[in-house]
Amino acid sequence: MPTTTPPAEASAPNARWDRSFFGHPRGLSTLFFTEMWERFSYYGMRALLILFMTATVAHGGLGFPTSKAGSIYGLYTSAVFLASVPGGWIADRITGQRRAVLWGGIVIALGHFSMAIPQLSTFYLGLILIVFGTGMLKPNISTMVGALYRPDDHRRDGGFSIFYMGINIGAFASPLVCGYLGENINWHYGFGAAGVGMTLGLVQYVLGGKFLGTAGLTACGSDRDRAIFKKVTIGGLAAILVAAAVTLSGALVLTAEQISTIFGFVLLSIVVALFAFLFTTKAYTPSEHRRFGAILVLFLAAALFWSAFEQAGSTLNLFAERNTNLHRWDAPIVGLFRASYFQALNSIFIIALAPVFAWLWVKLGRRNPGSTAKFSWGLLFVGLGFAILIPVSNSTLVSPWWLALTYLLHTIGELCLSPVGLSAMTKLAPVRATGMVMGVWFLADGVGNFIGGRLASVYETFPLPELFGVVAGFCFAVALVLVFLIRPMKHLSEGVK
Repeated sequence: MPTTTPPAEASAPNARWDRSFFGHPRGLSTLFFTEMWERFSYYGMRALLILFMTATVAHGGLGFPTSKAGSIYGLYTSAVFLASVPGGWIADRITGQRRAVLWGGIVIALGHFSMAIPQLSTFYLGLILIVFGTGMLKPNISTMVGALYRPDDHRRDGGFSIFYMGINIGAFASPLVCGYLGENINWHYGFGAAGVGMTLGLVQYVLGGKFLGTAGLTACGSDRDRAIFKKVTIGGLAAILVAAAVTLSGALVLTAEQISTIFGFVLLSIVVALFAFLFTTKAYTPSEHRRFGAILVLFLAAALFWSAFEQAGSTLNLFAERNTNLHRWDAPIVGLFRASYFQALNSIFIIALAPVFAWLWVKLGRRNPGSTAKFSWGLLFVGLGFAILIPVSNSTLVSPWWLALTYLLHTIGELCLSPVGLSAMTKLAPVRATGMVMGVWFLADGVGNFIGGRLASVYETFPLPELFGVVAGFCFAVALVLVFLIRPMKHLSEGVK
């Protein structure tokens, strides 16, 4: 049976002295740029997705009603993160993180190129491929970032903040490039540009692999694990072929809304079953079980945070297109300002503020607040982002500055929660299950995306002040609950901040 080099120690002996990338290990640069291009592909396509589905056929879109488009959007974006759970397990047990990231990137690129073909069947095929590919890449590349540092290395949170800035450089450029091509020339050119971005990321990943040392190379699976993986892979491919055949033949009788409802029950069942397994299995020690309790609290808080934050690509994207005076920001260089361009604002703010937060967490040293307190701040700011839209949401065409302020508040909340959550998962997870726990973390994003997509499906039927008010109210309530949980979370985390 192969043994696993603990991820947190894989390159630790050299990592302590390696400061060649802005004071961090050189391997961070490889993962930084790989994730930058992967996020370029993901956010470039996402900026167009609901706009493409709701655009009329005469304008090159699919002509879907908002209720159907919102359901499909929520299904896709939540499935992307749900796939992170098996993707993390496969890397832990079968492939190692290094190969999982490579294979995932290849599948993602194929998915985007499939969507560049103007057929409904290739549109759905592309979504499916991106789901599987992202499930392999997303949790494992983050796990490899954690593997670059020793557990007691104070640079870890700062390293994740720098990594997060790389994500957002790609997320900043992609709505401008893919959005311009998609909304001004042809939707499918925008999808194709996303595929080109992922291909560039793969080239960079292969060339920069020499800086990663042994991080992510080993797996701890048994022959039984490999046999299970083989059976599941064969069964999964067969299921995809059957689903494709049924869809193409027109025999599918369920609506997108009905499928979304069924998926919601499945998603809830998976979350319950997953945590029930983690809490009851004898494979982990009592100390590790207590840490799973801390992970559960952070999971629930993150799921609600993402349900609000991830409406950027759905509800807020529709608000930009239908309720915002886009022409206020027309300019000679960019021409007509498009709704998809708003998706770049979050990344602009991230790029500007991520170094500040990375410096702040290090500067605070021992006074650095714990993950629970930072999560509370994150929920407070994302709630404020929706609260400020309540008084203007009934207006016909609001100033784009309102959305800009919303994205600024959401960005501050994101920096308090997302990179901190990534770091917390690598510290709380048992060494032999880091990939799976990272998949659990991204599952919270999947739950949030699903809820956000469902909210987008009622955009035309639910008064916007009430919709935004409900979202803001829930965020404020959970932020307050987390304040009271700070002390109990210290006990569950056993000193892990």
